[in-house]
Amino acid sequence: MSFERLFTTIEDLVMCHSPSGMEGQINQLLQERLEALGVEYFSDRADNLIAKIPGTRQAGAIAITAHKDEIGAIVKGIDAHGRISIRKLGGAFPWVYGEGVVDLLGDQATCSGILSFGSRHVSHESPQKLLQDERPLTWQNAWVETKRSPENLAALGIRPGTRVVVGKHRKRPFRLDDYIASYTLDNKASLAILLELAARLQDPPVTVYLVASAKEEVGALGALYFSNHQVLDALIALEICPLAPEYPIDDGEAPVLLSQDGYGLYDEGLTQQLKQAAQSREIPIQQAIIIGFGSDASIAMKLGHVARGACLGFPTQNTHGYEIAHLGAIAHCVEVLLAYCQNAQNFLP
Repeated sequence: MSFERLFTTIEDLVMCHSPSGMEGQINQLLQERLEALGVEYFSDRADNLIAKIPGTRQAGAIAITAHKDEIGAIVKGIDAHGRISIRKLGGAFPWVYGEGVVDLLGDQATCSGILSFGSRHVSHESPQKLLQDERPLTWQNAWVETKRSPENLAALGIRPGTRVVVGKHRKRPFRLDDYIASYTLDNKASLAILLELAARLQDPPVTVYLVASAKEEVGALGALYFSNHQVLDALIALEICPLAPEYPIDDGEAPVLLSQDGYGLYDEGLTQQLKQAAQSREIPIQQAIIIGFGSDASIAMKLGHVARGACLGFPTQNTHGYEIAHLGAIAHCVEVLLAYCQNAQNFLP
């Protein structure tokens, strides 16, 4: 899988706005790609988009998920001057985005505004002074400046509940040699893995569902709905894996398998099968536990929707911010999953 093609696919996905619960743009692109591949797909009532690769030799089914929603903010209120107060949607922090253009996805049209924190040239008489020296910036201290009247915003369908995301012109990915840098690699890069699997996975022993899951950032709602309505022998979540001094994860081309996260243990047998799949392709693999983290698989396991879950990811800097990941690690995830899905021994009772 060439890095150029992988970068371009991720770029196309990143440029689709998809805050939790408003994922229409990414749905349209994914449907176009799956139709071009000639792969069977369907949507469910939870807004998951699922490609189905039929099994050929054994009963049973597994799911590989990559969530299609991104973090951002949500409108809380609009004052008489058109200034908009906002709150987080998922694990977003205002200081990560900085002051700059954001897009408000109105019911009738998208409206751009400026995420604002106030002037720097102030004294103790202004609340912004505390933000310079003593107090962390929170969403309560930030707002979106639109310079529009409340009536004009209402005509665009901007209201409490409107989603707010980083302005599209700020989202275009950047290439750093063999690395990609971008907002929303979590989890658009994992969607690129799903698309590659849809293109290359043929005649697996058991049916494989490739699930672009909805609303993961606000509780894995899409994956929970799917796993509650579809009997699965295993669920594998594709994710970013944070690079931080507290975790024994190295940057580079080696994917990561998790043994535990903040929601509980992953299935050791399934994790070992994925590790063996990596070894069969001579792909280096890392293993770790991450506390401040959860995935479609760990949440579904915790709630008893699936008996066996695993999480495969790629090392990522600046998670939930302007993320940086090695294209080789993303590509290696494809090869690991192909090796796993095509080995009939993995699905014997």
